[in-house]
Amino acid sequence: MLGYIIWEGFETLVLPRRIERPLRGTSVFYQSFWAMWCALARRVPLPGRDNFLSVFGPLSLLLLLTLWACGMILAFAGIMWSLRLPIHAPELSPSFGTYLYLSATTFITLGFGDVSPKTGLGRLFADMEAGVGFGFLAIVIGYLPVLYGAFSRREVLIALLDARASSPPSAGELLRRYAGCMACGDVTDLPEFLRDWEKWSAELLESHLSYPVLMFYRSQHDRQSWLSALVTVLDTCAFIISSLPQGPVWQARLTFAMARHAVVDLTLVFGSKPDAPGMDRLPPERLAELHKIIGDAGTAFNENDEAVVRLNELRALYEPYVDFLSKRLIQPLPDWLPNDDLADNWQTSAWDKSDHFFEMRPRRRQPINK
Repeated sequence: MLGYIIWEGFETLVLPRRIERPLRGTSVFYQSFWAMWCALARRVPLPGRDNFLSVFGPLSLLLLLTLWACGMILAFAGIMWSLRLPIHAPELSPSFGTYLYLSATTFITLGFGDVSPKTGLGRLFADMEAGVGFGFLAIVIGYLPVLYGAFSRREVLIALLDARASSPPSAGELLRRYAGCMACGDVTDLPEFLRDWEKWSAELLESHLSYPVLMFYRSQHDRQSWLSALVTVLDTCAFIISSLPQGPVWQARLTFAMARHAVVDLTLVFGSKPDAPGMDRLPPERLAELHKIIGDAGTAFNENDEAVVRLNELRALYEPYVDFLSKRLIQPLPDWLPNDDLADNWQTSAWDKSDHFFEMRPRRRQPINK
């Protein structure tokens, strides 16, 4: 038991790679605990359900660390009790509870001294447990800042996406705002934007594979999530590659490849093969609406059958995986089309939900009469 817990903690906290052992205790813990938490979340009214789900990530981490600590305390107590190691204790015949008390005070390096080992072997086990407890505490103290540092870096670009793709984000709104900029001659920001999201996707892949618990950490603002941001970028890149030849197609290909790599590998963490999505996120009639939105913004694009087929081929590369993650994490996928009835998060406040004073949607450029 002691060796298993130490190895499990090493794989989870120290070893930065995906573990594919079938009966890994951490995976079983998260699958069972998440299933129970989701069942409780369904009983929570919709306005507060997302807040309830956001508690799971930090709570599950603290509970897992507590279970490991309690398991190691129990294991050391069982070793000393099974060997009947002589100890100084108030009672003449120490019970298992007395050994458990000695193990707990030794593990947390408290050491009251009222119960202590008598023999050299007992002192050796006590020293070993104190060292394991001190090392476990040191790893936890070093682990939490790394975890929350990765979480903070993830949230920066998600917050920046608010003014570029609305809240919740959508590829249609992102393309509309950037299409207006391109019509005005400003084409430099979109490649840089996609380059930033390529790096963000690579960091997301590295951090969330090393620490899968981060997938359960939800964004700090309403109508935002790492999954919806990633899907919005994938949607945008797919449209640029298939239908926007004058756009930054090469950078869109690089960003699409990295983002798709991230969603595929993160799906593998759950150990299940994704099925085909049950609903088409972009049926023909909504694709026609998307074409109209981008056309009204003042940029040219391809809307022929070849472009539509290419777009559907690219969507098929990632939509089964993002649909799987959406169902497992209970995070809604973004719509392709913008919702003009909702203001961006930066345009609202806690006192006034419609506090926006100007529109971010660029107007179509008008010809200048000389």
